[in-house]
Amino acid sequence: MVGRTSVVAGAVLVALATLAGCANAPTDAHTGSSGPQELEPAAVAPPGPTAIPTGMGAAEPDGTFPRTVTHFGGTTTVPAPPQRVVVIATGQTDAILTLDVVPVGVAHGDDADLVPRYVQEAFPQYAEQLAAVASVGSRQSPNLEAIAALRPDLVLANAAASQDLYPVLAEIAPTVLVQGTGVNWKQDFLLLADSLGMQERAQDFLDGFAADAAALGAAAGEETVSFVRVTADRTRVFGVASFTGFVAWDAGLVRPEPQRFDATSRDLSPEELALAGGDRIFYSVQGATTEEQAAASATVGNPLWQTLPAVRDGRAVLVDDDPWYLNAGPTAARLVLGDLEATLLTGES
Repeated sequence: MVGRTSVVAGAVLVALATLAGCANAPTDAHTGSSGPQELEPAAVAPPGPTAIPTGMGAAEPDGTFPRTVTHFGGTTTVPAPPQRVVVIATGQTDAILTLDVVPVGVAHGDDADLVPRYVQEAFPQYAEQLAAVASVGSRQSPNLEAIAALRPDLVLANAAASQDLYPVLAEIAPTVLVQGTGVNWKQDFLLLADSLGMQERAQDFLDGFAADAAALGAAAGEETVSFVRVTADRTRVFGVASFTGFVAWDAGLVRPEPQRFDATSRDLSPEELALAGGDRIFYSVQGATTEEQAAASATVGNPLWQTLPAVRDGRAVLVDDDPWYLNAGPTAARLVLGDLEATLLTGES
């Protein structure tokens, strides 16, 4: 044990020295870019992958350990069923809890709770354990010493944000990198589950989700659905190739013409708010949990927003920012689908 601790401590110190002065650009669960993107027509095929990429995953069947997992950072051997898992990336707390695995350490997002409120509410049976989860720093700059101190037997992260850190994390514990970004949520859930020896269970979840999404689409009619996120300095509509866009695609829901693009999102200027329109608008405002709080934002208070037919007629729905636009996980997908169903089938808002 002493030798292992010395190796870990040395690796952390080397990493801190190597990475000193390096800044990681903040990334969003769904964007991967801070600026506008050139838009292309959305494809007929699924907007994101639905299986583990060829050549990745483990050859061993579920429940068999040791298992060797090929992933977006390389190849990792997981010697035994993980008991002390640290998660760094957005949506991974959601994903492992969906498989009834509680992390011992979690990285937090900017201005976000360590464990998102929707996750706490979705898994009340783990309330005591979630209250004891340790912080391992921010998702953009995880605290390597804090990770090592937890003695994890598996670390999970996204290649999109943690590729440079992978060699150091792998010195601390077996580490598996999924791809990251919201449109890859199904693939990433399966790969994460494979590292835990639970791929079949994750696939069953996705199969059930797809069936329920199709049932919603069959009953929902032809109303168009618009997806909008408002922060202090940005207003975006989300395209087909986004987390929420993928959920809508699974359900066969109709998107407004300006949002049928094959990209994550598009920034709107205050003069372009008409492009946020749809028969139903599902919008979030960062930090707002009530319509009164949302109305204080510059976007929702903009007269152009107020003249959108869906807003004027009470068909704009304020949704929870975390599951809809920040945490691309399987339980978040279920919550988004439930909100869509409640609105489109029962008229709730």
